Amino acid sequence: MASSRTILITGCSSGIGAHCARALKSDGWTVFATARQASDIAALKADGLSAHYLDYREPDSIAALVEAVLAETGGTLDALFNNGAYALPGAVEDLPLAGLREQFDANFFGWHDLTRRIVPVMRRQAHGRIVHCSSILGLVPMKWRGAYVASKFAVEGLMLVQRMELEGSSIHVSLIEPGPIASRFTFNALKQIEKHIDVENSVHRDAYRRQIARLAGGGSKSRFKLGPDAVYAVLRDALENPRPQPHYLVTRPAKITDFARRFLSRRALYRMLASQS
Repeated sequence: MASSRTILITGCSSGIGAHCARALKSDGWTVFATARQASDIAALKADGLSAHYLDYREPDSIAALVEAVLAETGGTLDALFNNGAYALPGAVEDLPLAGLREQFDANFFGWHDLTRRIVPVMRRQAHGRIVHCSSILGLVPMKWRGAYVASKFAVEGLMLVQRMELEGSSIHVSLIEPGPIASRFTFNALKQIEKHIDVENSVHRDAYRRQIARLAGGGSKSRFKLGPDAVYAVLRDALENPRPQPHYLVTRPAKITDFARRFLSRRALYRMLASQS
């Protein structure tokens, strides 16, 4: 049975999840980390983490994960960090329904399933922290990111409603909205294009070719791209602050975009965002 504060973190194979899982363990938390690949699970275990298989698209894996974690903790859990997600790039007119469904299973429905299973645990113990790693694209749109934007808008809407419904329960809900963060996110997005988008028969073929070349090179080279430690800094506040914020914007581009969202006309905002896509 865990004696320190306990947290379940999803999507820990690399990037934000991997960094936050190891950093929280160093800070004294008992961390339950998830990944899909056996090699990633083994690497997490080698670093002393309690590592488990999870694929948000597989409801049975969500149920098995919760059962295993609660068995280790004696039926309690202090915090949940929903982080695992991916992007399916593509023009909205080119998105096959199967690909869009997979995107929502992984980025939205699976998050809801896992969160629903944890909230009763936190209600029984009369405390808990739920943090969702959303995106600045959960607040504003971007060309070629319709599936991902839709899933993040959905997360923002659903979980903000739950935050209001949990007011006064001592269960706090926060959303983190990062901008560009160094990770393998772009390489995974490239795989999704190859799987779901008929590039050669699209009217956007030339734009796709430019995107594919950029993704293959690691994505944006923005000097404002930060490491996953930037997300960890706000995650710690969401977990430890007696009054955590509902939103945590991470990176300068995310903060500038949010400022523009508040003060520009909608027409000017969308024109600005389209020029950056």
